[in-house]
Amino acid sequence: MAEILMEPRLSFVTLGVADVAASRNFYEALGFRASSASQPGVTFFEAGGVVLAVFGREALAEDAGVAVGKPGFSGVALAHNVQSKAHVDSVLAEAVAAGAKLLKPGKKAFWGGYSGYFADPDGHVWEVAYNPFMPLDEAGRVTLPAPTT
Repeated sequence: MAEILMEPRLSFVTLGVADVAASRNFYEALGFRASSASQPGVTFFEAGGVVLAVFGREALAEDAGVAVGKPGFSGVALAHNVQSKAHVDSVLAEAVAAGAKLLKPGKKAFWGGYSGYFADPDGHVWEVAYNPFMPLDEAGRVTLPAPTT
């Protein structure tokens, strides 16, 4: 069997956006801090061990060698987990105040937690969730149950 070179980790999440400066302002309003490595066409944010990047949509499509798609739901949602149900509601309100569109207010989820959704100004979907089955550690990272054997 060949050696697997890809490690099971995520390094960057890059969002294709219409206006990098406007997206930078939106994410900064939510508390993200832009890295000094940012440039006019791309902004990088520290996101708990992963980098969140906003990059011009057309430039990202060209870089990937794909056609530019329509903004909207692409089958992907980003998630921000928090410590309580009340925190879900507060973060959703904060996102809306920063310019997000509320997609679904916080409510009890079928899986036993509490969550809601917003879309950033480019339509990227974010879930804000309280999951009592996957608590957060001191650094705010999700603690998954042990792998199955």
